[in-house]
Amino acid sequence: MYQILVADAISEEGLYPLLNDTNAEIIQKKTDDPEVDLSTIEALLVRSATKVTDELMAEMPKLKIIARAGVGVDNIDVPAATKRGIIVINAPDGNTISTAEHTFAMMASLMRNIPQAHSSVKNLEWKRNQYVGTELFGKSLGIVGMGRIGSEIAKRAKVFGMSVLVFDPFLTKERAAKLGVESSTLDEILQRSDIITVHTPLTPETRGIINEEALKKTKKGVRLLNCARGGIIDEQDLAKYVANGHVGGVALDVFETEPPGEHPLLKYENVIVTPHLGASTKEAQLNVATQVAQEVRTYFEGNPVSNSINLPAISKDIYEKIQPFYQISKQIGNILTQCVKEGVHELSITYSGSVTDLETAYLTKAMLSGFFKGRIDVNVNEVNALLTAKERGITVGEKISTDAFGYDNCISVTAKGEENAFTVRGTFIDHYGPRIVYLNGFNIDFLPEGNLLYIQHMDRPGVIGHVGQVLGDHHINIATMQVGRKQAGGEAIMVLAFDKPLSDKELSLLNNLDEIVSINPIIL
Repeated sequence: MYQILVADAISEEGLYPLLNDTNAEIIQKKTDDPEVDLSTIEALLVRSATKVTDELMAEMPKLKIIARAGVGVDNIDVPAATKRGIIVINAPDGNTISTAEHTFAMMASLMRNIPQAHSSVKNLEWKRNQYVGTELFGKSLGIVGMGRIGSEIAKRAKVFGMSVLVFDPFLTKERAAKLGVESSTLDEILQRSDIITVHTPLTPETRGIINEEALKKTKKGVRLLNCARGGIIDEQDLAKYVANGHVGGVALDVFETEPPGEHPLLKYENVIVTPHLGASTKEAQLNVATQVAQEVRTYFEGNPVSNSINLPAISKDIYEKIQPFYQISKQIGNILTQCVKEGVHELSITYSGSVTDLETAYLTKAMLSGFFKGRIDVNVNEVNALLTAKERGITVGEKISTDAFGYDNCISVTAKGEENAFTVRGTFIDHYGPRIVYLNGFNIDFLPEGNLLYIQHMDRPGVIGHVGQVLGDHHINIATMQVGRKQAGGEAIMVLAFDKPLSDKELSLLNNLDEIVSINPIIL
């Protein structure tokens, strides 16, 4: 028998997989209930109300798995759980249909003025001419982010006779053709779309991706929707473009701050809003509960779970040996995803030296989890990494080599896109830690952590001085600098580390220097 504490309200129907398990003893009480003996609990099921802190976990020495009946895990201290060898799982796709349907309902309501007309009739008015709508048929829909939800919206849009343009760094031409959508740049979506909806995770790269500069490029009368995460659209910039009439309508289910209070967008009649209801259907709530309940049962039956968001539990000895290489593998993947801006169809991993004595398949999955981090709308981990790659049409190859490039161990990964390839090599050195030793043709040596800036430039006298001058003029301190070149006077790179990310203005000033070929912020 194993004891499961269900700390938040979950229906009996949602718990059916566990209720049907004769080895499970279910306790439905709060974690602070004096009748609960936390020291005997092996599984914890929560929604968003219970805060699963390191202190709470310390009171639960037998705890093996934490299940969040939902997508977000903000209420769970995931690093603390990982350190304690506790698996954290969620239900990433339980609300996919719910959110897609809500987005489409918001889109239709926005085009046909349904909320406004409803309110008018409720006020005993009958203003048919005032609420003349616009058809979805024949309109161009721009989708920013083609994950599960974006894909479901694309399917529905095509049924409605809409043309679909998609911006997603990982969408290859082959997958776009299979889905019947047009792979586009963000600028193309801004310029050509009648309606734009965003479906990306909220990351430093996607925060404010629809801002004033983006809105300037849109069609007059464009409609915008955000049922994903507050902050993807800059709400203050959006309010300006609603006020001047350029934006024809807005539908928001999420805000950067919730509840939004006296938000400037709320005063406009052509802005319709809902209180974060994307996942709020009976079916979605049941789906996420059933999904995590089944995952918990699967785990206790000795089988791997499919929606773990952290490191699966492994023996202490294996964990200690593999942990350094696990971290550098994930960092290599994260660097690649931030440096390769096109769709990737192949990832080739080569292991050499002492790392080949370990379970390299596990490290490959760790690299993939870093590669997908923050770029798609689901959590990717060692359990679902290969499946995620397969779903996105990415071939993953792994091989062993005798050439460790002068190091005791080396992990080399090449990402191949439709036009270019990019290679990153890393190693782990005792007493020095993880190091990146090769970056797309250049030998270099830097610590993969913090706020980095990867600069490609021509090897000319004074380049470093010009970069330092721009940064100095803006009171920006360089923490570390590493440089590399192929030959004197030719192509060269530098990697700078800072205490905080540079602003768009500061990046633009650096990019405008004559000797600079390109700049690429990397946040690890």
